[in-house]
Amino acid sequence: MDHTPDPATDPSFLRISRRNFIKGVIAGGAAVSSAGYLFRASSLLGQRSAPGDRLLTLNVNGQLRRVDVSKQETLAWTLRYKLGLTGTKLGCDRAECGACTVLIDDVPHYSCSILTHTVRDRKVVTIEGLANSDGTLHPVQQGVIDEQGFQCAFCMSGFIMSAVGFLKTNPNPTRSEMAHALSGNLCRCQDYDKILTAMMRGAENMRKVRNA
Repeated sequence: MDHTPDPATDPSFLRISRRNFIKGVIAGGAAVSSAGYLFRASSLLGQRSAPGDRLLTLNVNGQLRRVDVSKQETLAWTLRYKLGLTGTKLGCDRAECGACTVLIDDVPHYSCSILTHTVRDRKVVTIEGLANSDGTLHPVQQGVIDEQGFQCAFCMSGFIMSAVGFLKTNPNPTRSEMAHALSGNLCRCQDYDKILTAMMRGAENMRKVRNA
């Protein structure tokens, strides 16, 4: 009698098939999500220009950083992949979500839409540059901790940088004014009320530090 297992009904075959299917989905998803960045990286690396045109000195977080930059390279790309400042997130990569927000001369900007060579004579601050040298967090960062303002926190650095820039011009905002200032930042978890509460706590913390 033939005891060869039937792939259509045998549980062991079904388990193996399910496992292989899940692995395939995970691998395929990872490949698709990274394909855009890999394609862009190869495009940037394939550009050719004289070394004298590529080497720039950037003022980032109060430090002068020498970096090799291609002509069409964005500031977000340089910060993350050349300077290792991965707190600046790449979300939409098309100036829509605000995850890549940094301060340039104290003004919030989407770093994914700014070419690196245009900021060579300006001051750039990322999320890594907010805390004091002794490790004390910036008041807005502390506000996020106080209120546990984010869920997945992918968008967090962009919101914080936007709030910090706004509070430099309006240190005592209303909740409505803060909401308007943060309207250029998107949260995939959509917990905007809690985020706004955290940013308002940050504003309060800043006033306390200023008046201490």
